[in-house]
Amino acid sequence: MRIFLAGGAGAIGRPFISQAASRGHEIVATTTSKSRTALLASLGATPVVLDGLDASAVGEAVARARPDAIVHQMTALAGRPDMRHFDRWFAQTNRLRTEGTRHLLAAAEATGVKLFVAQSYAGWPSGHDPAVMTTETVPLDDHPAPSQRETQAAISFLERAVTTAPLTGIVLRYGSLYGLGATDGMVDMVRKRMVPIIGGGTGVTSWLHVDDAAGAALAAVEKPTAGLFNIVDDDPAPVAEWLPHMARVVGAKPPLSIPTWLGRLLAGDAGVRIMAEASGASNAKARRTFDWTPKWPSWREGFRHALVTRGGNVGRAA
Repeated sequence: MRIFLAGGAGAIGRPFISQAASRGHEIVATTTSKSRTALLASLGATPVVLDGLDASAVGEAVARARPDAIVHQMTALAGRPDMRHFDRWFAQTNRLRTEGTRHLLAAAEATGVKLFVAQSYAGWPSGHDPAVMTTETVPLDDHPAPSQRETQAAISFLERAVTTAPLTGIVLRYGSLYGLGATDGMVDMVRKRMVPIIGGGTGVTSWLHVDDAAGAALAAVEKPTAGLFNIVDDDPAPVAEWLPHMARVVGAKPPLSIPTWLGRLLAGDAGVRIMAEASGASNAKARRTFDWTPKWPSWREGFRHALVTRGGNVGRAA
């Protein structure tokens, strides 16, 4: 197939190119930086410098590429996680989830593309009960933390727009990412003991290696079935379990433990929800539909494999 990959230089885009090229697909991959075009070419893609928020440029790029499928992996996170100002931290990514998605869908319609795969997120947007494993039937939370309202709205927009478009629309709800290129911000904070266990660390996280995220996107392209799919590993775990393990892997001191009231002052309502109240997610539907199996079924082994370089390359909380 000929695939238009929006966001080719990101943490998921790069392994997607490698995996797709190895299976004989042709990939046209976008980046916002001319300096990254050589990297994309070395991975096996035809690079295109593109601003995903420029409607005309997106339309022209898709028209020139003449793809069979569009894969939307555009994000714009940088620096350390900022739970207290969550929407500000995600502002540009939220524009890509709304405006960028709209431009790509319009380009798909104009050029006759019938397959569209986009990334979303599994975890806090739909689950706030650590005792319950969320599936794709659980609706998005209609009462998000105040600092996450814009991000929640952007996620909701993307999922609704893709799944109701007149094509085969697939939304992949990724777990919390780790692995090469998924940023070192969180690990730096863990090394400095800046990520405490809040309220007993009862919130559950579903993790995902970036290579497995790319593999799931490729599986969706090769075996397309419209709908929402959780793409996570097999081992959802409470913060109180995975955070000390991460600290040990990266050679840090054990994380501090603080009460919920103090966590709310330091990390805001969003931080408390993620650390003390979030639900894990089930990947059963994706396994069954796409015949997809994570190479790293548990973050326990995955962390040891991926967090070996200075900086740790661990993913963000969303």
